[in-house]
Amino acid sequence: MKVYKNKKGQAIPASTIPLTEKDFAKIDNTAVYWLGNASIFINSHGTNIMIDPLLEGFDMDLLIEMPILPKDIPALDALLITHDDNDHFSRPTCKDVKNICTEYHAPQFVAGLIRDEGLNGIGHDIGETFSVGEMKFTLTPAEHNWKNESKKHHWRDYKLEDYCGFWIETPDGKIWLPGDSRLLKEHLEMPQPDIILLDFADNSWHITFDGAVKLANTYPNADLICIHWGSVDAPNMNTFNGDPEKLAAAVINPERVHALAPGEKFILKK
Repeated sequence: MKVYKNKKGQAIPASTIPLTEKDFAKIDNTAVYWLGNASIFINSHGTNIMIDPLLEGFDMDLLIEMPILPKDIPALDALLITHDDNDHFSRPTCKDVKNICTEYHAPQFVAGLIRDEGLNGIGHDIGETFSVGEMKFTLTPAEHNWKNESKKHHWRDYKLEDYCGFWIETPDGKIWLPGDSRLLKEHLEMPQPDIILLDFADNSWHITFDGAVKLANTYPNADLICIHWGSVDAPNMNTFNGDPEKLAAAVINPERVHALAPGEKFILKK
């Protein structure tokens, strides 16, 4: 695990590893890539999906280089969005892959926003399952409706079902992205995943650090790929400033904590 500190004291990852066409080719396993912040790319036996890709046009300064730009992505079978915050629902990224991506999956409300952009937004309820190629996805519950407490952002009443995580079944094992969420009772009652894509932000509208440790220790055999850290130049915002080394020091089986470089892949094998 390679974690560094910048001059502002933020934990940051190793240098970005660019994605190439080879990363999107047919393979005989499942490869999981962290793309920075909460962006994920998965290639499972040649089925390619991205979750919450923020690859351009963000309104805050970044600490990392993008592993790939939308114009350079050769193929996507689907793009998934967990909620409408702009560090997860990047409208520029979504629109700029429309020629190579025909399916955009999200909770019902977010799918409507995707359709407003002229894209094929396919809405789902919490608990609903759908398939894309080699992978099966189930929306898991999340609680992140912080906008209801913000005068600036409260232009509608946000509901719990407007947010989700994704439980992902592949031929090689199970991957779970709880998403941006407070720790919920349901999160502690899941089957044993092989990988958790873990937001461990110590923020009351995220899981909190203690909540992340509790979740990790509930599933002591799951590899933990750290997300939502080391990417945004915001040293005073705890939503972006988790430190994977502190997480590793607090969980059972600390060797399973992985602080990937942006664009680095993690292989899930049977």
